Amino acid sequence: MYKNSKFTILLPTVIACSLAAGMLLGSFLLRSGADRPARRAALSVAGTDKLNMLLRLIDAQYVDTVRMDSLTEEIIPLILENLDPHSMYFSAKDLAQANETIEGEFDGIGVVFNMATDTVVVLNVIAGGPSAKAGIQGGDRIVTVEDSTIAGVGMDQNEVVKRLRGPRGSEVRLGIQRSGIDGLTPVTVRRDAIPIKSITASYLIRPDIGYIKFDQFSVNAYKELSEAIGQLKGQGMQKLILDIRGNSGGLLEQAIAISNEFLPADKMIVYTQDRAGNRETQYSDGQGEFTDEQLVVLIDEYSASSSEILAGALQDNDRGTIIGRRSYGKGLVQSQIPFPDGSAVRLTVARYYTPTGRSIQKPYSDGTESYNRELLSRYEHNELFSADSIHFADSLKYVTEGGKVVYGGGGIMPDIFVPADTSDTTPYFREVARRNILYRFTLDYTDRHRAQLNGIRTLEELDRFFGSQPDLLGEFVRYAARQGVAPKPAEIERSKEVMLAQIKAYVGRNTPLEDNAFYHNIQSIDNVVKQALEVLSAPRPDNELHVRDTVARTEPSL
Repeated sequence: MYKNSKFTILLPTVIACSLAAGMLLGSFLLRSGADRPARRAALSVAGTDKLNMLLRLIDAQYVDTVRMDSLTEEIIPLILENLDPHSMYFSAKDLAQANETIEGEFDGIGVVFNMATDTVVVLNVIAGGPSAKAGIQGGDRIVTVEDSTIAGVGMDQNEVVKRLRGPRGSEVRLGIQRSGIDGLTPVTVRRDAIPIKSITASYLIRPDIGYIKFDQFSVNAYKELSEAIGQLKGQGMQKLILDIRGNSGGLLEQAIAISNEFLPADKMIVYTQDRAGNRETQYSDGQGEFTDEQLVVLIDEYSASSSEILAGALQDNDRGTIIGRRSYGKGLVQSQIPFPDGSAVRLTVARYYTPTGRSIQKPYSDGTESYNRELLSRYEHNELFSADSIHFADSLKYVTEGGKVVYGGGGIMPDIFVPADTSDTTPYFREVARRNILYRFTLDYTDRHRAQLNGIRTLEELDRFFGSQPDLLGEFVRYAARQGVAPKPAEIERSKEVMLAQIKAYVGRNTPLEDNAFYHNIQSIDNVVKQALEVLSAPRPDNELHVRDTVARTEPSL
């Protein structure tokens, strides 16, 4: 599909395995006081390897019995904390969960649920999944699991998930409460592999414009995207909005394959470089399915890692328009290295660079705490609301072949900046949102219209359904009043559009249309999508507002 795709990095693996082996040694020292000179001689052989020396000393001489494996589990994360914010250790217990989003599946019963009312409410059943085969329906309440009550007992959601999930092929007995049926209905579900989708929404937002919401770069990401593009083109798509806002990244090779989907032949996608200067460069092969059509990519401050590789590759090759807010700024490459006990370390082994040579990694020399506060600092410095608050040094400036000025040093700055919009946020709206009243209303509303909603199969049918509900906002306001939030007419009028959009989006998500319905309805208040539609609807494809037009040109500190 693309050139130079081999990313095998042996040296870090050897180093990490050697470190692990050295840290787990230490039981060879003799225990008796008479043998202390021999022990000192053995320790002197270790020279300056203080870590191994200390572990051996503790194992041989510490006054209390210490579990060396537990001590090692504590030490490894402390070591990695002093490297960079993205090198991390996973115990054997945590690794399986951490790998789920990368591997694209987990073992479970196949339902989407919510516990807003201290009861597991099934919002949707995955088509063809274990629960669908067992007869579970949207709107069902799961009251018992293996004869243990989980509803109304204040059980933590993680504990509920633990009880419902399990090895594929195993069975779990559930007690289901269903509207119109007295008592509990017993259901046995045989667990199976449940796919985790990289693409959560894919539909035509206009007759010739497709919209794809892309959440993660899992092992199936390229396959899903290719299929989605093929389906939308079959429906008449000629232009595409690719939404990677909130996409925190994933597999590097998937980012490369997806970038290839949009670029003509022989365009650099990305290159990586390790500390020895070894460089791996990836180029497009021109075999992508969407290399010529108009393209817009949406990013925000939570678009990171592989998302930034994709955005950077397109921006540096003058392909499409990047719209939104400055991305996260993660330009480090991790390699996952397993240990014999099933644990693993994700070690930063290289940096990646965009085609113009930009490193978009934001600084981390001030420590992890400062690094993790960087997004909050953007808010405090008004960056989310004004491009004039963003400053790049001239030393971070690069120019694309098409003459567009771009910047490195801390994320991808979009071609068109769209500020966060809080104009419709009133005290009334904040109160109903903070107390989760708006969301709980959508669950109640869904229950009361479950039969109609379960039968909806297209976005047009959903629109007609909401069109037949003229008092939707009034119903919500009366519901909120019963929950203790008194109506405030002026504030309700100001927040009306955002509240109605959210209500329709959450209710729509509870239909078989799932996230297609959610994004279809939420986009009425999404200014970034509105800007994308303006760009794609303009008569000229080159009416892009570039970074040099939106960024203040003074010396910054990034």
